[in-house]
Amino acid sequence: MNSVRAKKHLGQHFLTDKNTAAKIVGALRPQLGYDAVLEVGPGMGILSEVLLPNESYRTWLIDVDDESIQYLQHKYPNLGERLIHGDFLKLDFADHFESKLAIIGNFPYHISSQILFKILDERHRVVEVVGMFQKEVAERCAAPPGNKAYGILSVFVQAYYHVEYLFTVKAGAFNPPPKVLSGVVRLTRNAVETLECDERLFWRVVKAAFNQRRKTLRNALAVVIPKDKMSDHPYYDLRAERLSVADFILLTNDIAQHI
Repeated sequence: MNSVRAKKHLGQHFLTDKNTAAKIVGALRPQLGYDAVLEVGPGMGILSEVLLPNESYRTWLIDVDDESIQYLQHKYPNLGERLIHGDFLKLDFADHFESKLAIIGNFPYHISSQILFKILDERHRVVEVVGMFQKEVAERCAAPPGNKAYGILSVFVQAYYHVEYLFTVKAGAFNPPPKVLSGVVRLTRNAVETLECDERLFWRVVKAAFNQRRKTLRNALAVVIPKDKMSDHPYYDLRAERLSVADFILLTNDIAQHI
């Protein structure tokens, strides 16, 4: 096999620029304490070419595409169990990884949010993520409070990871070229094991707050707590985009006391 056909239903846009590939892989920092790296959606392996020779970690690849798997099996016949044919969103990490790991990839844009939520589910194992997303999604991950890109994804990711927007990648670096710009972000696990509030209530509060982001929280959160039970906390007079992760934790605890 000389190549893999990009499939629209899988959102495949293969990175072809080797300098960009080297920059993405170079953003990994195994000194943070992991010895395994999982590449999601390697396609034809342009990141894999840089990852596999690195002796600081063992590289694993996972792809749902039959054709990509056949191509990679031919290209890297010695990978064995480290080439996983499957859906990352359904992957049982415990079956493959005993210790901490990093995740890297040119992620399919149509499931990028799902990939991030899967990583959040595995946050106790995943120390670092270096990923390429649609630029808008990358900006949302890294956006601070008060920024128009700041939203549900920002809060959920930043609750457990420090996020850095590293660089933008133009469409010409891919085959076929996407219709949007791409952005590379790095997520570094923070020290938070569990949030200092009821986490289920936290998710409900954040989702409700941003689902009606143009309203003040007193109006937006009426689906979580009746207005007549809300306290006089000043956060209720603000819109969701003004609150940091820490602010949402404080508000969640206030709501928990009055529900």
